[in-house]
Amino acid sequence: MLHGRDDETSVIDRVLADCRAGRSGSLLITGEPGIGKTALLEYAASAADGLRIVRSTGVESEAHLPFAGLHLLLRPALDRAGALPEPQTRALHGAFGLAAAEPGDRMLVGLAVLSLLSEFADGEPVLCLVDDAQWLDRPSAEALLFAARRLDAEGIALIIAARPGFAAPGLRELPLTGLDAPAAAGLLAEHAATLSPTDRYRVLAEAQGNPLALLELPAALAGDRAPGAGQALPMTDAVQAAFLDQVRRLPEPSQRLLLVAAAEDTGDRGIVLRAAATLGCGLEDLVPVETSRLLHVDHHTLRFRHPLVRSAVYQAAPVSLRLVVHTALAETLDRPDDADRRAWHHAVVATGPDEQVAADLERTAQRAAARSGYAAAGAAYERAARLSPPGEDHARRLVLAAEAAAEEGDVERMMELTSPVEAEDRALTVRAMRVRAAAAFHQGFLRTALRLLTEAAVLTGDPALAADLLLDAVHAAWYLGRDEIADTADRLDALPLPSDDPLTPVARLLTWAVRSAIGQGDRDPETLAKRIVAARRTGFGGPHETILVGATSLQVAGHDTEAHRVADELLTQCRERGWIGRTPPVLACVARALTFLSRHADAWDEATQALHIAEELQHRQWIAETSGVLAYLAAVSGDESRCQSFADEALTAPEPGAPPAGMTWAHWALAMLDLGHARWESALTRLEALHAGPVRHQLPGLRSVPDLVEAATRLGRTASAHEPLARFADWAHQAGQPWIDAHVHRCHALLAADSEAEESYDAALRLHPDDRPFDRARTALLYGEWLRRQRRKSAARTQLRDAFETFRRLGATPWAERARTELDATGQSVPKPGAADERLATLTPQERNIVRLAARGLSNRDIAAQLFLSPRTVGYHLYKAFPKLGITARTELATLELTSSPAPA
Repeated sequence: MLHGRDDETSVIDRVLADCRAGRSGSLLITGEPGIGKTALLEYAASAADGLRIVRSTGVESEAHLPFAGLHLLLRPALDRAGALPEPQTRALHGAFGLAAAEPGDRMLVGLAVLSLLSEFADGEPVLCLVDDAQWLDRPSAEALLFAARRLDAEGIALIIAARPGFAAPGLRELPLTGLDAPAAAGLLAEHAATLSPTDRYRVLAEAQGNPLALLELPAALAGDRAPGAGQALPMTDAVQAAFLDQVRRLPEPSQRLLLVAAAEDTGDRGIVLRAAATLGCGLEDLVPVETSRLLHVDHHTLRFRHPLVRSAVYQAAPVSLRLVVHTALAETLDRPDDADRRAWHHAVVATGPDEQVAADLERTAQRAAARSGYAAAGAAYERAARLSPPGEDHARRLVLAAEAAAEEGDVERMMELTSPVEAEDRALTVRAMRVRAAAAFHQGFLRTALRLLTEAAVLTGDPALAADLLLDAVHAAWYLGRDEIADTADRLDALPLPSDDPLTPVARLLTWAVRSAIGQGDRDPETLAKRIVAARRTGFGGPHETILVGATSLQVAGHDTEAHRVADELLTQCRERGWIGRTPPVLACVARALTFLSRHADAWDEATQALHIAEELQHRQWIAETSGVLAYLAAVSGDESRCQSFADEALTAPEPGAPPAGMTWAHWALAMLDLGHARWESALTRLEALHAGPVRHQLPGLRSVPDLVEAATRLGRTASAHEPLARFADWAHQAGQPWIDAHVHRCHALLAADSEAEESYDAALRLHPDDRPFDRARTALLYGEWLRRQRRKSAARTQLRDAFETFRRLGATPWAERARTELDATGQSVPKPGAADERLATLTPQERNIVRLAARGLSNRDIAAQLFLSPRTVGYHLYKAFPKLGITARTELATLELTSSPAPA
């Protein structure tokens, strides 16, 4: 119950009523700490029946992080960003670190916020609650207020709470003052009914109507002295002073015991009492503390009544006494299992270099890393470095902290921790350079990454380490251009690697693959086969990064099934070990392989997850590349707006002068979208640009040649297809893969005279493997079209019907429509989509992902592990999905066709 706030709640009620009626409005609630702003926001939330609620809270420690507060508020609505106009989408992505921001984006971000909230409110009004807005970062506040001033008829209510001084021109303000006398008395009576009249008067006078003070000051009363007597304090200090007043009325031993409890972070009663005993405190000294209700005591733990109590006790104690307490705690934690906590208490006491404490912290960090607690490990390594005198130990521990940050995927910390590293030890310098290179790569600064990696490879005297560094350098160069990749491959080839090093076969496979892609070197098929066997024999090198290089090399060589097997095994390893920060490139590799194998729905799931994690980690490189894959998948399904949105993301280049990381995938995606809709001219223009571009050696460069041939023949411009097809045929010879040979035959059929086309089409269909149905269906569609033009309608129907059914099953809508149109021309009609298709379309993207995994027989816990959700969330989505699918049991999922379009509705 809110005492004395009837006028304020009536204002909020009107804002909510307008929102339900489709009218938008905004309200700014201002007032001092403890005055009741948060309580009014909670009232709004409780009264928001029929409204969707999004909320955010400004955090003082995050006030320097641009758009942090806005991201928190809009996170539930970000899946609607694809529906925004492209400039707004780019601005919003740039604001949240998902793309490079453009000049003037701040205003555009505000407009994007308005548009996104409008999309989110489509069909259901939205209530936005923002607390402690004075701590919002400035860009978030500006964008939010820009949107607030333009709210009109969207069905959005925005209520902001802030301390006085928060500037929000154009917003209606509701200033809060203290409760009036009757309301203050009512609140006090409800929570402190036993106060004497004198004490009640003192509390009411001191609190001045502040609700938090009315709740907390009564406990401070004792004897004839009121808290804060004789001085007027700001209310936050007054409440803290109320807590401290109770503490200072305790016996001295009890105060010391309370300080020990405040310094001990687990609330372990036994440890607190043992440490306090070394300071002259006994069990009997706990009684006054418990009686005062400052601590809640049970058989095992001590818990402070309010976080301000712990803070007040600890901050008010003299520094010297705090150090004594931490020393006592460190000495008390004498069991082997307490080593980590002991080290941290010693670290608090240390005021200068202390090698013993630093060494203890380093061991603490090692134990944390062994448990995959990389954030804790990084903090311990960094503190150990600060306690180390200048020299190699200091530098080494900073590098260890940076390497822990790399495991966590914290790019900013990687750069911060390695920037001050100056080491005489060459090996240590190389490690620091490698961390900086990894950070640059994740941020999309590929030239910087390549430079650091090649310099480090030269600096180290270890050929095996140099090879490892150059493997990463080849990866960076792959995105930059033919000259960069050739030079880096030469460096890797020149290394004198021993034949028994497990890295050697992977390095040799990689150099063969990249030279094949750029048309250089020995590209004999037998050489490739031998190198794949050698790499497979060593488990593709063993370490995570080397296995990923091996899987990617297999994709470059056209061995997609093997690449999927290797990458999927690595992904399982990442999930089992909780290596979330390592998963984006692995997920991207898996998604590419699944795309090539026509498993588009599964590819969408993996790529979407890769994108979400990359966005969370702010790994620009993987955001761009994965967006390109998603753009391609959206193109296959015919989702034009989503394809364009993802392509824009993939084409964002953070490094001037360097090709965008997702450029080739984006161009291929847009061309595929054109092909599906029979826009031949636009498709050919895009594909010719791709094949003439600086990174045509990348996967889409070669694999899109059959698309270029199709577009060129449609326009009668076959001359432009000859050179790309010759390059593709050369690749087919090197790779020795039937699926590539099938494409070559299809291209020859398109270019052949009518008397020769049938043989090539038949050869292509014989060679298409069963695990690539999309490719086979496209050949069948082209063959059926050719047969119809030859007036062989019966034979044409067979091919076209097979193509249509495959496209329909895969959710390749534009391709299915092309096949349907051709079938209609032969005189055969085709059925409309079945009920399963329509029901599947009603699912949300998250529901669709979970249903597909459940249909494979995975448990809720297994699904949660794959999607990084909780099992409860998985169960909730299945509960929501079952009625939409018209089923009541998990076993019925097997009867549904769940392989339709991966693109979200």
